[in-house]
Amino acid sequence: MRLQIKAIVVLFIISFLIDWYVYLDIRRYSRRRLWSRLYLVSSVMCWALLAAITVMPKRGEGSIIPLMWMLYAYISIYLPKIIYVIFSLIGRIPRLWKRERVRLGLYVGLPLALISFGVIWWGAVSGRRAIGLNEIEIVSEKLPPAFDGYRIVQFSDAHVGTWGNDTTFISDLVDSINSLNPDMIVFTGDIVNRSTSEIYPFVKPLSRLRAKDGVYSIMGNHDYGDYKDWPTPEDRQRNIDELHRVQRAMGWNILDNDHLFVRSQSDSIVLIGVENWGEPPFHQYGKLGEAYPYSAGSPDNLNDGKFKILLTHNPEHWRQEVAEKTNVDLTLSGHTHAMQFIMKLGSWRWSPAKYIYQQWSGLYEKRTQGGQPVRIYVNIGCGEVGMPFRIGADPEITLIVLRSAENGSSRVR
Repeated sequence: MRLQIKAIVVLFIISFLIDWYVYLDIRRYSRRRLWSRLYLVSSVMCWALLAAITVMPKRGEGSIIPLMWMLYAYISIYLPKIIYVIFSLIGRIPRLWKRERVRLGLYVGLPLALISFGVIWWGAVSGRRAIGLNEIEIVSEKLPPAFDGYRIVQFSDAHVGTWGNDTTFISDLVDSINSLNPDMIVFTGDIVNRSTSEIYPFVKPLSRLRAKDGVYSIMGNHDYGDYKDWPTPEDRQRNIDELHRVQRAMGWNILDNDHLFVRSQSDSIVLIGVENWGEPPFHQYGKLGEAYPYSAGSPDNLNDGKFKILLTHNPEHWRQEVAEKTNVDLTLSGHTHAMQFIMKLGSWRWSPAKYIYQQWSGLYEKRTQGGQPVRIYVNIGCGEVGMPFRIGADPEITLIVLRSAENGSSRVR
């Protein structure tokens, strides 16, 4: 609590200093006092917004949507202001040598600030609704012939509570998935933000998902209710049990540290699912050895010759355990969201997520000691958490087509 109070005080001080600096610049550049007075009034309103954000409950009952939008509005105002202040300060550097200041704040900082404000709100109004499709082909010598051309659709991190009762986007997402005629649909965790009650308005559209071999899901870190204060541990467990019940009622199959064999003709592949494999501060519920045996003495084990697909929410699980100790052919994860922000230039991509996760978006591959490829595809999710925006990181649907080795090498399209 003391740390929270200190952070709030620091934020208020920074906001005040930014506004005071901009206020003085407006007085310097404008002959009319009206503009500086209007800015002062708007600044007081922004401080009131920050005060409202700080006193709103964060982990209790009630929707997080008002807090989410208020926080986003605050950031959309102060991030452009910071851009302006940075360029304005750079323009003052010549004064250290008693030269005339350069009006970089006015001629560079202000245009960039206005552009950034527009981009921020474009990400909230349009970017988070612009469904994107990524197609990949996974080629393996271990894939049985009956599964050549097998179509799997992955989606992840829906965080439906962010939409409140508005089912429009989720309904469009379901239609887009069904239009791909998948053999299997997999969801790799985080269907809600804090509690199961968020999913109720979306049960009907999500129940419309259709695939020949079914819909499969796993638990993400948000699905356990760890972001909410529960009266008792039993209440939290009832919330988890209810989420399982609702998903099964939608026709989804939950793989909690479990596996099954998907069959076609006389051939089969293995689908494995683990609960969330978290790093601090996330709890670690995933147990790969329970989902599919490690023991080489078992006919079915994590290094056997069968083609295996693993669903695990956090890609760090693949990096730290799966790729190091198993020959699981394809792991499907989510969790990163690419921090809902990607910059792109040709084939070059950058996201702040790269500084947290080595595998943060797309297809990655390593080789076992025996030379076999082990791959992971990280889906950047279709929902938002924390703030309602996506910039350059469109809500993702992934179509994965399995191919036998003679048809080429794995690739992304």
